[in-house]
Amino acid sequence: MSSSDKPSSGAVKLEGAGDALLAANAQIEVMSEQLQTLNELLAKPLDQILAERDKFKEAAAAWDAFAAQWVLSQRAMKRVALDLAVDQGVTEEDVVARAMAYANEVLNGDEVDLGGTIAEAQLAHIGRHRAFLRKQFRPS
Repeated sequence: MSSSDKPSSGAVKLEGAGDALLAANAQIEVMSEQLQTLNELLAKPLDQILAERDKFKEAAAAWDAFAAQWVLSQRAMKRVALDLAVDQGVTEEDVVARAMAYANEVLNGDEVDLGGTIAEAQLAHIGRHRAFLRKQFRPS
């Protein structure tokens, strides 16, 4: 390679400076968006900011209570299932395996309507979280 084929050290420095400038501009753009979001928040009256916070806290408390109700019902239904299984000579492992199989069928859209007033909403909720739930209910 001749000396005329090699980039001069000045050209290499200029190229590196150009990359640094592009990176700095990208960072400035991100920071500008964050500043705009913060300014929009701070432009609101304090009572409005606090009202939004209170609404969030109420919603979080409602979801927490719903989760507690759900956990309670799941534990109760598992006890019922295990008691019935013992009466029929079925092991706990078989009950759990069957439950996992049903969970996977629901996740894959079994279209079985178990009735109730919120079945449609339940299936829609499951659908929104399908990717996460599939990780939890993978067959072993």
